[in-house]
Order: sequence, then structure tokens, then C-alpha cells
Amino acid sequence: MCDYSLEAYKTRPARAGETISTQRFPSGSIGFVGPENETVCVCLAADTRLELAQLPAMLSNPLGIRGAVEVTFTQLDTTGYRDAVRFPGGQVVSLQQLGGGVTARVINALDGVPSQSAHASEAKDETPVSQPTPETV
Repeated sequence: MCDYSLEAYKTRPARAGETISTQRFPSGSIGFVGPENETVCVCLAADTRLELAQLPAMLSNPLGIRGAVEVTFTQLDTTGYRDAVRFPGGQVVSLQQLGGGVTARVINALDGVPSQSAHASEAKDETPVSQPTPETV
């Protein structure tokens, strides 16, 4: 999912193994972007696992985190910003609190990430995947 506040932007689903980072969009909302296009918001399904790095000290120190940490992407049940991550100790931090410049490696990209933008199809990689034919198997 992408936060409601990011619906005005082009979006695409996250891909397993890619590195994405948090960025403040012109709307003021923090979202994930890929290195190939910082104007396209990368959306994640709830329960996607990420490895975060470059956490700001104001977050990593109180949480006792040194270096990279595996977290789970989640959604807050609120009327404000919803996108968040859950740390191993159970602490939940919104992307707004993470701020910009935090990198994340996508450990698993879950299926079923719905498009949150009318422009989503423009941002998706439409390259077809070749399927083996009986002659090539």
C-alpha cells in the first residue's frame, strides 16, 4: 500500500531484492522511492519484510539498534499517515518519523499490492516474462 497522501503520484509495487529509500515528496509526505526514478512512489504490501539501514540516531539510539535491522512494513489504523514499520521489539514507527534518506532492502515482495494511483500503469515495468515452451523444456 501507499499512504493516501501519496495517491497523487505515480506508483509501482516493490520488488524483492531491490534497495529503496525514504524520501519527502512535494506534498510533505514521506514515502519509498527506487533509485531509477525518485518521482515514483514504491508501494509495499502489509507484512513485507525490509532491512533498514541509515536510521537517524534519534530513532536508532532509543531502540538500541546498531547498524541494519529487519523490520516489517505495516499500516497504522489512523486517519493520518498510515505507512509504518514494526521493529523486532514490537515498536511501530511511521514513515513520517523515519524521515528521508533511510535505505531499505526489500527482503520479500508480497503479491497483491494494489495500485493507489490512476497513473500506476505508467510507472510499472511492463516487460513480459518469457515462459518456457514445450520445445525449449
